[in-house]
Amino acid sequence: MSHDDLSQHPQHPQHPVFPDDFSTDAYRHHVPPPDELGDVDERFVFDFRAYDDLGDGQRWSTWLSVEPLCRGPEPLPDWVVTSQGAIDTELGVLKTGKEADVHLVERADPRDPTAGVVMAAKRYRSPEHRSFHRSASYTEGRSMKRSRDERAVKRKSTFGRQVAAGEWAVSEWGALVRFWELGLPVPYPVQIDGTEILMEWITVVDEEGSVQTAPRLAQTRPSPELLAAYFEQLTDALATMVQNGLVHGDLSAYNILAAGERLVVIDLPQIVDLVGNLNGMAFLQRDCANICGWFRSRGLDVDEHVLFAELMAHAF
Repeated sequence: MSHDDLSQHPQHPQHPVFPDDFSTDAYRHHVPPPDELGDVDERFVFDFRAYDDLGDGQRWSTWLSVEPLCRGPEPLPDWVVTSQGAIDTELGVLKTGKEADVHLVERADPRDPTAGVVMAAKRYRSPEHRSFHRSASYTEGRSMKRSRDERAVKRKSTFGRQVAAGEWAVSEWGALVRFWELGLPVPYPVQIDGTEILMEWITVVDEEGSVQTAPRLAQTRPSPELLAAYFEQLTDALATMVQNGLVHGDLSAYNILAAGERLVVIDLPQIVDLVGNLNGMAFLQRDCANICGWFRSRGLDVDEHVLFAELMAHAF
């Protein structure tokens, strides 16, 4: 049938007939006058607000895109931003390391900037740019969910190295969550997404009133009174760890932050089981030696053998 034939059949019009005020604009929105909303249930009325496009170094918040178990433990601290409209903005590199880099990331909703927060984002390096020293001794006694992954890691294949990178991130995430729930002094773990862990940024306020990253314990020169208080805090933390069968495994003055009068333990991917790992006792002895050695160098009379014996009394 030709177009001419179609035009002669009114039951098959070539163009449908629309009202004069009909619009084909898919984005047209008719806002009725206020008096027409009188009978509308207010539960079905919302305020729609558009957001600007993202700039360089920005992404939408990943809080709602990760699984619930990949978010921090309840109750959430008041400063955690959960808004679906929040944006993550890169602020720069805080620290570089052999296994991971730590960046500063601001998470804030443009419509509520006063509720924004700056967090530390620890990102484990890709397999070709990282290596864990003595990793085999740390991972002894650990098991993976899939035997195929475990075999790949042991063979040190490309896939195995990728699995290992993820396993170290998962290990640190699990340690942070468990330590936080035990009341240990660690940064609050906000979320994990792949090989990135977002956590609390531990800060201090300097003499000029500016917020700065808390220094490592090794960088401080505390007074004798504060030094003794620091050692007591660490002793209590180590006692809680061993009571729960855990050992930091790499504890020293370089992975402890001094946030004013309190200490915060960081860098936990190598955490080991005191009993399940054959090297558990040796790691604990080394942690005691590292800590006591630093405190002695600052003038505090402590002994690693006495500390180890005290911790053993808590463990068994």
